[in-house]
Amino acid sequence: MKELFIKKIKLNKPVSLAEADHLLETQTVANLIDTINWEAFPYRPGLKFRIGHVENEIWLKYYVNEKNILAQETRTNGDVYKDSCVEFFISVDKKNYYNFEFNCIGTIHIGYGSGQGNRTPITPELAEKIEIESSLGNQPFTEKSGNFEWEMMIRIPLETFEFDVLKDISGLKATANFYKCGDETSEPHFVTWNPIGTENPDYHCPEYFGKVQFE
Repeated sequence: MKELFIKKIKLNKPVSLAEADHLLETQTVANLIDTINWEAFPYRPGLKFRIGHVENEIWLKYYVNEKNILAQETRTNGDVYKDSCVEFFISVDKKNYYNFEFNCIGTIHIGYGSGQGNRTPITPELAEKIEIESSLGNQPFTEKSGNFEWEMMIRIPLETFEFDVLKDISGLKATANFYKCGDETSEPHFVTWNPIGTENPDYHCPEYFGKVQFE
């Protein structure tokens, strides 16, 4: 099981998303998402992420290099996993977990529950408090093929953890996994940070989350 230490970002004033991006770049290290768990889906995009936090926010940035990009979903809590999509699943109580999913133009899907068959969507108004900046913009498009590099900066306020009372995550020990998928791209793929031991692709497996500790 992988372990990840999530650094606390040093701040002396409120910052914009662009400033948060710069601080994350300068104060944290990049981590690879490179595990192929299922032989039927061998394609592995280039993928890294950075993660940090301030008391009441998680900052997350993805760096993607892939052959096909697709962004059709524009509805909050819609089917973003069908597009070029990055994901962050986290459990703060070892019982239930949140699945934060973002297609490559920043459309958000967030659910909560104990497993794949038991998900409650987060209130859209709360989900939309997440700030996102994608280098691909925010307008939908049909699939493009070639060689694409894109980045996404994500700022997650703790109030989006709707079913937990989280004011400050300093010192929190949790479990999490980080993913990339693209179910309806020309080369469907399922790449993970911590390995998953299921027979078929399934990201809703908290038993395969890695350990994370917030500074």
